[in-house]
Amino acid sequence: MTIGRRSLRGRDAIPGGRQMIPESVTARMAAMDPELEAFLPLFPRADLTDPVADRKTFAELAAAIPAPDTAGMEVEDAVVPAEPDLPVRIYRPHLAPGGIVWLHGGGFVLGDLDTEHPWAARLAGLSGVAVVSVGYRRAPEHPFPAALDDAYAALTWTAEHAARLGIDPGRIAVGGHSAGGNLAAAVALRARDQQGAPIRFQLLNQPGLDDRQETWSQRHFTDTPWWKRDTAATSWRHYLGSAPATPYAAPARATDLSGLPPAYIATAEYDPNRDEGISYALRLLQAGVPVELHQWPGTFHGSQAILSAEVSQLQNAEIAAVLRRALAE
Repeated sequence: MTIGRRSLRGRDAIPGGRQMIPESVTARMAAMDPELEAFLPLFPRADLTDPVADRKTFAELAAAIPAPDTAGMEVEDAVVPAEPDLPVRIYRPHLAPGGIVWLHGGGFVLGDLDTEHPWAARLAGLSGVAVVSVGYRRAPEHPFPAALDDAYAALTWTAEHAARLGIDPGRIAVGGHSAGGNLAAAVALRARDQQGAPIRFQLLNQPGLDDRQETWSQRHFTDTPWWKRDTAATSWRHYLGSAPATPYAAPARATDLSGLPPAYIATAEYDPNRDEGISYALRLLQAGVPVELHQWPGTFHGSQAILSAEVSQLQNAEIAAVLRRALAE
């Protein structure tokens, strides 16, 4: 797939001559997709140092995304009995063959059922798969393992209530964006280790998997759009709190990846998380796990939100097609 590209415009990138991205970073981002580049001035700088303010900004961004058509599905809010009770939102297309426990992104700090609504509904509509969107507890108020415990409880509940959801209990996947991709990978590890509910597939989109931040992309992408090295570091501090980083918190730390469900992993070119996602895919392959890996040129972390861009449309369509294929008979 070839998509036309042009270089960033440096000081002409936004009105007034203010430089959006330093020249040292611009040199490495010369192949940014032009449709995505045009939106860079509109992306706020959320550094996660003020979770309350950043959540408000994130909610405003999500509210600006066109709402998908939910006419062909049932949408229902439910509560998973847990400690504490866990809110979920269920999207059930007609004759859904299976379901996915879906975990939103937001650096473990941002996002909820409402901000994820456009994505969860779109995923259900495009894939024909039931989506159980999870309103897990967020850091820093609730550090690790709160979000993982919630995600695991949602998986267990989905498997136990498969008949009510109208899905095959043998066709349940886990997945998510960014921090949600981390949680999905961690749930897969925990389910393997604890003989939990069977997972058919794991879908990890731009996952943040390694708190050590030692990869090339983590060391060099210090001012990339929306997500950069310092933001990732703040996210990890909020999530880990005073706890040590274990493989359930940072799945890249796991030494044994055998016996995990087949995976689809997507990475963005200008994303600090890029290389840890690619490395995790390679390690899964080496452990005998079937993997589909797609590194999307010219994209950045979260750029799929720019729905008008051709590359975003391709990304979203591919994720849905991969999920539909993974849960098919």
